[in-house]
Amino acid sequence: MKPKIESVILAADLVGTVVFAIEGAMTAMHGGLDLLGVMVISFVAALGGGVIRDVLIGATPPNAIRDWRYPALTFATGFLTFIFHHAVQAIPGMLLVVLDAAGLALFAAAGTSKATLYMIRPFVAMLLGTVTGVGGGVIQDILLARVPTVLHSDIYATAAFLGAFLILTCRRLGLSMTTSALIGGTACFALRLASVLLGWHLPKADGW
Repeated sequence: MKPKIESVILAADLVGTVVFAIEGAMTAMHGGLDLLGVMVISFVAALGGGVIRDVLIGATPPNAIRDWRYPALTFATGFLTFIFHHAVQAIPGMLLVVLDAAGLALFAAAGTSKATLYMIRPFVAMLLGTVTGVGGGVIQDILLARVPTVLHSDIYATAAFLGAFLILTCRRLGLSMTTSALIGGTACFALRLASVLLGWHLPKADGW
């Protein structure tokens, strides 16, 4: 069973990596960065959260360094996004939101699942799933001298946390890791999309 679970985690990680690498490259280009800057931001956005997760759970060196597929995928994706930026800019905004929600769901599911393999306690596993989903974007925004989007945008980290919570709840109910990850990831994806379409936000202090 363990190899199967690890294969599911790897697949979710790699697909999410491509999605966030594209987003990171687009954000870097909007910020006026050159090709090197685009490649760096693409790498950070795609792999930053996973690196933080792996370091915290003791899976070192992190997959982003140990497995050549991760850096190769991010750099190739960033480079192609830069070369074909006109085509990428033509992608409808709603499609980008859908892709972003899918990447968040994939990373949240992969991060939570991997944490459970390392026998991390449930609440901390949920936090690690959330960090996997949002960590790269936070580092990206800091490098671009912006307040991290996750701190003021529509429901984002909350969606990842909910997905992680459902994964662990399903596991406690006896469902397989694959089924649990599918349920949690779907919930994360749905909540993220709903928050964008319906304008849902977490409460803010009055007058601020």
